[in-house]
Amino acid sequence: MRDSITDVPGIRIGHAQNLDTARGVTVMLCENAKTAGVDVRGGSPGTRETDCLAPVNMVPAPHAIYFSGGSAFGLAGAGGVMKYFRDKKIGFNAWNVLVPIVSGAVIFDLTVGDPLAYPDEAMGYQACENAGLDVPMGVVGAGTGALIGWAGDLDQRMKGGLGTASASSGNLVVGALVVVNCWGNVKDPVSGELLGGTLNKEKNGLLDAYEEMKKKQAAYAPTKAGLTSHTTIGMVATNAILSKPMATRVAMMAHDGFSRAICPAHTAGEGDSIFAVTTGEVESDINIVGAMAADAMARAIAKAIRHSRSAFGYMGHEDLVKRMAR
Repeated sequence: MRDSITDVPGIRIGHAQNLDTARGVTVMLCENAKTAGVDVRGGSPGTRETDCLAPVNMVPAPHAIYFSGGSAFGLAGAGGVMKYFRDKKIGFNAWNVLVPIVSGAVIFDLTVGDPLAYPDEAMGYQACENAGLDVPMGVVGAGTGALIGWAGDLDQRMKGGLGTASASSGNLVVGALVVVNCWGNVKDPVSGELLGGTLNKEKNGLLDAYEEMKKKQAAYAPTKAGLTSHTTIGMVATNAILSKPMATRVAMMAHDGFSRAICPAHTAGEGDSIFAVTTGEVESDINIVGAMAADAMARAIAKAIRHSRSAFGYMGHEDLVKRMAR
């Protein structure tokens, strides 16, 4: 086991990024998916093809899940994923015309790198060509421009990134992948160690994001803009046999992983979203699958921050640990 979403048979992950502009995309190729669902819980989502995943709608599952930086501009890169599947002659058969279904979501990372640079179709296509079983983590793919810790000024933020993890029980496997670009602080759900978030002014420790949020209440005025925020987006895959409504329930339960590792989570300015796909091979109870999804998601969030190095002028977890040890 790789402790990765690709521990689920048939799932492949591909990244593409431009380190000069701090933009990237990540694609999950899941053409063997049987059912899928999504749960959008943040207040400011940037998404694509989520309605088709609703339990009452016809398409059982997408052929790929696409994650990107570049805010809403980054959604254009999903066209390259569609071209990849078209070239492979894979898609939903609509009157003898194959239409690949690519669902996805984006993060806001335009304060990092080049604000006028966005992932495009070429980058989306390249991510598909790069897809495999090994999943690099940290400052890669859609996590290239990710930041965490928005309770202070811009220079108090830290580098976010991408992580993956899995949980298994017998033949049942549940994997998660996440792009951590959150407002709050991030902790390890197992050890409780605070991994990253809003730096103090000395940049040798972290502020308590929840307490900093509460302080803003004293100066609150209805005419002021709300808290600035970012977005954490995740995907879950499992080899369980689940109906489309139950796949949606797994996506909903996986959000517990956000709450275990991020505080605060699901603020109104964030587009927190989780997609779930099933490959339909192992009988299981929905409660078991959902609990394992939350576990894998929480650990994937922690791994994303542990693997995110300092980049683009923002401190990574390893350098923070060194400063705190001085």
